Amino acid sequence: MKIYYQNTYTYKFLKLIAHQVKDFLSTLGDIIIYGLEFLKGLKHFNTTPKDIIEQCSRFAVSSLPITLTIVCMTSIIISMQVAEEMVKHGGGNFIGMLMAILTVREEGAIMSGFAIISMIGSSLASEIATMKVTEQIDAISVLKVNPVHYLFTPRIIAGTIMMPFVVILASTLGIIGGAIAANITSELPYKAYFDSVWFGLSLKDLYVCILKSISFGFAITLISCCCGLIAKDGAKGVGIATTKAVVWSFVSIVIIDLIFATAFFY
Repeated sequence: MKIYYQNTYTYKFLKLIAHQVKDFLSTLGDIIIYGLEFLKGLKHFNTTPKDIIEQCSRFAVSSLPITLTIVCMTSIIISMQVAEEMVKHGGGNFIGMLMAILTVREEGAIMSGFAIISMIGSSLASEIATMKVTEQIDAISVLKVNPVHYLFTPRIIAGTIMMPFVVILASTLGIIGGAIAANITSELPYKAYFDSVWFGLSLKDLYVCILKSISFGFAITLISCCCGLIAKDGAKGVGIATTKAVVWSFVSIVIIDLIFATAFFY
């Protein structure tokens, strides 16, 4: 009887769901534990300015071309879609305001986050996962060095510091790209576009954007490092850890964005 129901699709489906729930709770618990361990280690600050600067260069400079390209092209596409229709219906003077609000509040931060996750988050996870499966993490622990403090601190600090600069630069370029697209598709004057930009933006939008981007940078680096540190089972484990880091980071920034939208704009 036991063998019979274990071969049914219902049993296999429920077993798969149970495994996924267990894996979700386990990963969430590891992220919380390692996050608290990282915060605890900040009082000792076992890192050097050189390590932080190297990670800042990796986080911002290396990823800047692809991030700016994604945000700018997204803004151009959106502006191409809405500019001509808004001009037809007499709303040309509001195109700049619409693009500014959309880019600063949502698109700049979200698309930058996606680009950073794809390029830097996956790299952090695979790097630490490789160290874990090749027992380099064990060697660090043998030397009585806390791997969370040693590996996480420069990476998380760099991500938290540099993410706002990446988002601000990307959002600025996105607004400019929207102006170019609006001018080409609907012949909207640049002056009319940028005049409406300043009517639509407020200091609150900028503050929320910066605070949100700081949260994104912290979440992406923490999750990527944690997923790398819990890797196992050799090369296969490195791939699983990298995939898990990307998926969890995507979900986390969407949830964080929802929280900010509800708290500040609802």
